[in-house]
Amino acid sequence: MKNLKLKVARVEHDLSQAELAKKVDVTRQTIGLIEQGKYNPSLQLCISICKTLNKTLDDLFWQEED
Repeated sequence: MKNLKLKVARVEHDLSQAELAKKVDVTRQTIGLIEQGKYNPSLQLCISICKTLNKTLDDLFWQEED
């Protein structure tokens, strides 16, 4: 499942995938794969992304049930 919440939060902070990747010490490809739903990040990476974007884990990574 695509992580559109991450992409929206990144764009709200006016960050490219490469800029966010540099801030959290991963490759741009990793951020792209997370946004595409093709990579399951570690909890530590999730926390780092959340801190960088001033969001909670629930805001970015919790899947709402339909």
